[in-house]
Amino acid sequence: MEALLLPIFYVVVLIYSVVIHEVSHGLMAEFLGDPTAKNLDRLTLNPLKHLDMFGSVLLPLLLFLVRSPFLIGYAKPVPYNPQNLSDKKYGPAKVALAGPASNIVLALIFGLSLRLIPDIFTSPLVPQLFSFIILLNLVLAIFNLFPIPPLDGHWLLMTFLPARFNALKVFLYRYSLVLLFVFLIFIFPLMWPLVSILYRLITGINL
Repeated sequence: MEALLLPIFYVVVLIYSVVIHEVSHGLMAEFLGDPTAKNLDRLTLNPLKHLDMFGSVLLPLLLFLVRSPFLIGYAKPVPYNPQNLSDKKYGPAKVALAGPASNIVLALIFGLSLRLIPDIFTSPLVPQLFSFIILLNLVLAIFNLFPIPPLDGHWLLMTFLPARFNALKVFLYRYSLVLLFVFLIFIFPLMWPLVSILYRLITGINL
């Protein structure tokens, strides 16, 4: 039974982690004056409003079945209109940063619970589940902070990169799919030591 329930739990955690990530984008945009996400009923934790069948279900299941060292997924991006933001210069970066920040907050909540109140867990399965939530959200945060379109990190780069580097911006957008593929295959798997360090700092436990 446990072997059946764990994959289901992992997928549910992944779905809600990416949903919270996307809702956080919309909440930040609304805070900065743009009601687009609210008007489209996207400021909800109802996963049906956010799910992308491939990115939220099929991709993580495929990665799990092939025993990938990491699970990645995504939901439909929450739309917003940057022209409505009260902060035109830094607003897009703030909206972008809200998503990874939500994943870090989730990792901290479950990680500190695992670290500070371990005696409340009556089942040995609970720490295992908490551990997955922490790892997944750390991976999502780090993954999305990379400065490659369409990942959130590219908005930070575009906001703070001086105008003299416009050619680099054009290059990143033009070859974004190729760069993202290279990143996923060759670079992102190398981030596991960073994930391990952050996990240990939060939980006090070695992976």
